[in-house]
Formats: sequence, C-alpha cells, structure tokens
Amino acid sequence: MRLTALAAVSLLAVAAAGCTNETLDSFDKVDVDITKVSKKTDYQLSSAVLGKLSSMNIDRSSPMMLRIFKEEGRLELWKADRSNRYRLVRNYKICAWSGKLGPKMKEGDRQAPEGFYPLSRANLNPNSSYYLAINTGFPNGFDRANKASGSHLMIHGACSSSGCYSMTDEQMVEIFAFARDAFNGGQSTIQLQAFPFRMTAENMARHRDNPNIEFWKMLKVGYDHFELTKRPPEVNVCEKKYVFNQQADKPFSPAGACPAMTTPAALEVALDSYNKTYAAAHAKAMQKYGGTVWVEPSEAQRKAIVADQRKGRELAYAPTGNSLDAGKLMTAREIAEQKRKAEEAEKRKVEAAERAVREAEEAKLAAEQAKIKETEALAADVAAEKVEKQARGAGALPVPEENPGLAAVEKKEAKPFWKFWSDRAEPRKAEPVAGVTRQVEHDAGRQAAQKTQTTAVATKPAAGADALPMPEGNPDVQVVEKTAEKPFWKFWQK
Repeated sequence: MRLTALAAVSLLAVAAAGCTNETLDSFDKVDVDITKVSKKTDYQLSSAVLGKLSSMNIDRSSPMMLRIFKEEGRLELWKADRSNRYRLVRNYKICAWSGKLGPKMKEGDRQAPEGFYPLSRANLNPNSSYYLAINTGFPNGFDRANKASGSHLMIHGACSSSGCYSMTDEQMVEIFAFARDAFNGGQSTIQLQAFPFRMTAENMARHRDNPNIEFWKMLKVGYDHFELTKRPPEVNVCEKKYVFNQQADKPFSPAGACPAMTTPAALEVALDSYNKTYAAAHAKAMQKYGGTVWVEPSEAQRKAIVADQRKGRELAYAPTGNSLDAGKLMTAREIAEQKRKAEEAEKRKVEAAERAVREAEEAKLAAEQAKIKETEALAADVAAEKVEKQARGAGALPVPEENPGLAAVEKKEAKPFWKFWSDRAEPRKAEPVAGVTRQVEHDAGRQAAQKTQTTAVATKPAAGADALPMPEGNPDVQVVEKTAEKPFWKFWQK
C-alpha cells in the first residue's frame, strides 16, 4: 500500500469509525427514458446526475466502486470525491438475483458470486443479449484456489437472473455510463464488493447459524476496512483466504502459504477501536436473537412476494424480491413444529402418491378382469345361440334327402351278365326286305334244329366233374346274330 494512502487512512480512521452509510446522499430514481436512447454505449449521464455529483464535490470521471448486498437486494455505486474519499452516489434496487445467500461454488448452482472482484474495461460487454453487461470476473484467485467453478457471471439488464445480478435496462445504461466515464478518467480497475448482507453486528448475530458464517467473517474484514477508510481495500489471496491491506516483502500465492504480513499502524489502531465497539454490539445482538434462527427464504418464496411486479410485462421479466421481506426469525420450538408439519405433509404426499399408484394398479387389474369376463360372456352368448339354432334346426348342416333313383338301383338284385339284355325293350322289328324274308325263314328252321341238337348236347355229362354249365342262349340275340351272319353274296338275292 502506498505511503500516501497510509497517510489518508491515519487521518480519516478515527472520524470514519463513527460514520454510517451516506443514505442521505444517495438517490435511487433513474431518470432514463430508454426509448430515447439511440446508442446505449454512448449514453450520457443526465444533467440531474451531473448536478448532484458537482454538489458532492465529485468529478464526472473520478474513480468509482460497486458494492452489492444480496439480502437487501441493493447495488451501491460509490465515487471518489476530490479528497479521494468515496461517497455513495447511487443506491439501485436489484431487480433479480438467483439462489440464496452464500458464495457460488460450481457451475449451474444458480448462486450469484460473493467476494471481491477487480473489473477492467475488458469486463464491459456492450453486445450483451441482456441489453448491457459487466462481467464480475468470477472466478477470481480466491475462487480458483477453492475449486469454485462457473462462467459468464454478470451484472446485466433485462431483469432475469440465473446466477447473475440483473438490473433494469434503465439502471444498466446508467451504470455502464458511470463505468465508461471512470475508465476514461484513468481508472484501471473498478472494485466490485459482493456481500450477503451488511456486515453489522446485528446481522452477523442473526446469521450466526448459517453454514457460510466463517466465509462471511473473512469477508467482513474487507467490509470493515472500507467502512473505516471509505476507500476500496487492497485485496490479496493466500492460503486460500482473502487478506486486506496487508504489506508483505514477498508476493502472494492464492493456494500457497501467506508471506510475513503487517497491517499499517494507523489502520491497526483504527481497527482496534472499531472492533471493540463491534464486539459490544455483537454481544447485545446475541442476547436479542438468542433462541431464534433466521430462516433464509428460497428464490421461489422471494419471487412470490413480488409477483405483482410482473403484471403487464414480458415473461422474461422476473424480479425476485429481497430476503428481508421473505425470510423470518423463528424460535427453536417454532422450527421444530414447522419441521414436524413439513414431515407430516411430506408423509401425506408420499402416502397419496403410493395410494394413487395402488389405485391405478387396482383399476388396471379390475379393467383386465372385466375384459376377461366380457370375453367369457360373449363366448357363452355365442355358444348359447349356436345351441339354440341347432335346437330349432337352424344353423345345422343339412342332411341330404334319399334319392329314389339311386336307392332303386342299389336295392335291385344283381343278375348274371348274360341276362343283362333280357330286360331291354323289344327290339324294333325290321321291315321285310324283298329277297331276305325267305332266307330268314330258312335260317329260322335251321336254328330250331340246331337248338334241339344243342339241348341234347347240354344234357350230356361234362368232360370234367367241375365243368361249368353252358348258359342258355338268348333267342332274340341269336336271331339278330344269325341274321347278321348271312353271306354277303346273298345280300342282294330277291
């Protein structure tokens, strides 16, 4: 730390120890008409703002500092006056911040950073998708030494946050203009201090049970230094811890051992007096909050209390409210009762879910059984209908009626093949032909003689005992046959 800075500290330490925030010098209303801003990066601070700075003995291009308090949902803008003492010139209401109180530890945890971050001109982002943005520089040396991860953690417009500090576009264009003017005035880095709450004795006592309390006690040292000196502290990291306004002969290593360090004498004296006053206030606050616990609200609970602010706006506009309005102090008994009710509610929820599953399974089983019964009933109806049709002769296969002609043929006695022609109709008598009639008569006489002779032969014993009997001749057939055997030379005889 430079000797000139030490001299300033020694002169201001005692007077500053009793100072409070210069709330009377702050003003929150932003008189920016965003519809009239043609080029957002060239926006010039209004005459009202410049007039206020002039009345506070502050130059337009003087150095500046940003300070954030999550619990209150506030972003403070401080600028150095001509005596190099920083004064509060703006106290903006943060539109949205995500997560809960506590540092950001890993990508995607929705936590907004807490700690000390140096911002250079390169951290300004004029092309942000959220109007304008200033990168917080997370992770810094402390974050990296403690294995914290994350990227693109911003202060930006659009009033929508997922690990960032989001302002309205009107606020953002003014903050951007303040930073631009400070860099143009020669400031190399703007210090961003991000705290969970104001590090007062009462707030530290109220949050004493929070798991982040040791981390916050470390940040409180830097907070106290600024409260005493009204100048941004010199920040270093060693042994994975922040150290403030420490003089050392060797460089600091974030993960390495801290070198031998000393605190400027004047600052040490001022801190000793400050800490005694703080200790008394803290003891009193511990008595006040004894037996109680501050219940930190969730992001959803914070959003619920400012839900009306979203009316008539785009869905992307998502103010979150502050933790002071949404959180509450509770006694151990109240917490136990709340826990019991929460457990009972969770039990009922689980039972309801199990009952719903059981009822769904039962309904499914009942539906399957009903379907089976329906199928069985349908099959029974089909069978009954079939029986009924058969009973009345409908639907049965037809039995063919007896075919009289086929039956007569089947019942007729078989007769020897030689009688096959005996039942045939009388053959048609041929018309007498001249010259043929006398021959027929002559042949008939001869056939009669042969018949007598054949009969006599047939009555003779057969040559063998088993000789078959000769069938009787068919006179009709024989007549026909004999007629057909007339020599062809007699055919034309008359």
